[in-house]
Amino acid sequence: MQKGEQLYEGKAKVVYATDDPQRLILHFKDDTSAFDGEKVERLAHKGEVNNKFNAFIMQKLAAAGIPNHFERLLSERESVVKRLEMIPVECVVRNVTAGSISRRLGVPEGMELDPPTFEFFLKNDALHDPMVNESHIRAFGWATEEEVARMKELTYRANEVLKKLFADAGLILVDFKLEFGRFDGQVLLGDEFSPDGCRLWDAQTREKLDKDRFRRGLGGVVEAYQEVARRLGVAL
Repeated sequence: MQKGEQLYEGKAKVVYATDDPQRLILHFKDDTSAFDGEKVERLAHKGEVNNKFNAFIMQKLAAAGIPNHFERLLSERESVVKRLEMIPVECVVRNVTAGSISRRLGVPEGMELDPPTFEFFLKNDALHDPMVNESHIRAFGWATEEEVARMKELTYRANEVLKKLFADAGLILVDFKLEFGRFDGQVLLGDEFSPDGCRLWDAQTREKLDKDRFRRGLGGVVEAYQEVARRLGVAL
């Protein structure tokens, strides 16, 4: 497979075309950002860790019957994925209160949520990814009613799979976001799953082992990602 032109560069990844019109290459960068790009740093080896972490999680989800775009690792920093028509909303599940839900609702961090909460957000950095609902999504044509239902179904199923996976490794899956796209008439999970897009706490100490270490200036960001990978058995 030959790498083609660069199609897009985001905060954490670069997307390239290939000689197969239905396949893309994702290149995972060392760049790390927070607060809509206001805080940016380059952290050595982060791209390599996230590439392999994402491959591991996507394969686990696929094995559990959750279809996604991942096909194979290409190199230390690159993966081959199906080319999706992305749906411009994020699906967020929260098992424990942290981050924006605590700020919005004035609730303390660390409350267990039963059942987990589900939220949609519009992917739009300029608008700071505002929360939207199913009515907005259908009215503005971002997704059909059937696609919305499918995204919710797959997100809840992913939560059950991943909560157990992380719990078995001594970790709490606090919350996470997923993105979806269309491929050959199906809705598939796309983008990535890494500690950049979820919150993970040590089950005993509640130490943060995710991107909040960067947001809050705690240091040891890549080391925390590596620790989570080690516990899961990800080959780095």
